[in-house]
Amino acid sequence: TVSLSSQQLKCEARGMCHHLCMDERLCKASFGTTLDAIDLDPVLAANVSEDATSSPPPGTSKRSPHSIIIGVRKGGTRALLEMLDIHPEVAAAATEVHFFDWDENYAKGLEWYRDLMPYSYPHQITIEKTPGYFTSPLAPERICAMNSSIKLLLILRDPAERVISDYTQVYFNRLENHKPVQAIENLLVRSGSLNIRYKAIQRSLYDVHMRNWLKHFPLEQIHIVDGDALIHDPLPELQKVERFLNLAPRIVSSNFYFNQTKGFYCIRSDGRERCLHESKGRPHPSVNNTVLQQLRSYLQEHNQHFFRMVKRTFSWQ
Repeated sequence: TVSLSSQQLKCEARGMCHHLCMDERLCKASFGTTLDAIDLDPVLAANVSEDATSSPPPGTSKRSPHSIIIGVRKGGTRALLEMLDIHPEVAAAATEVHFFDWDENYAKGLEWYRDLMPYSYPHQITIEKTPGYFTSPLAPERICAMNSSIKLLLILRDPAERVISDYTQVYFNRLENHKPVQAIENLLVRSGSLNIRYKAIQRSLYDVHMRNWLKHFPLEQIHIVDGDALIHDPLPELQKVERFLNLAPRIVSSNFYFNQTKGFYCIRSDGRERCLHESKGRPHPSVNNTVLQQLRSYLQEHNQHFFRMVKRTFSWQ
């Protein structure tokens, strides 16, 4: 339960997030200079405060999401949710719920799922994000069964860069857990050929996964956010999302400032300034150019299929 107003809750959570960002962890790797600006955070700036002794703010309730950020992993879901959380009419779920893609959670039922949502006022919309939904074969049908008219947000980035970002996250996680690591080329190539069974590559086949979603939802219910554009100029992308979600235009240019040290935009709201978690800005490995070209060549046909599906193109074509 919670004891603060929705806006106060946002301030409290953001203060916590800022504190976490100050606790920089040192990781050493012989990586290049390409930055991974929108990695998945292990901690979300929550709208909820766990206080078992108090009651929720009068007039609030926990509701099923009005919108879900369905992915893609390493596409910028964290950045998108944190930036949308600026909006006073948005209440964001505190964690990645993995309700629709994990059988053990789905078996717990919709009431369990709803109880993990934040308290919100009637004028607010609830949003949760779980990047694993996009590549889950079961999530589209399950979400449709809950609410066939729900609005879905899908944030994508250059699929080849997404593969490298995927590897980078796993690499650092393994380092931090004192597990052995492999060079990215050893995972991308098997017996001289591209290893298309590598999970990171499979997750970047946007057309394959989108086909499954379009079996259950019309394209008009899925708004695609350009993750590469969000890094370089967040406001236009967020304004498009506001319109898609029928939110009043409340996010403005002054909500963002460019952090020269990190190399991407940070957030300014509620009198606070904060950047995303320290995992943002991790350097990408320098990938063998021949291997990288193999990867891009393989993805090209899938990209073209995807563009035809969604009736638009992206700079990573």
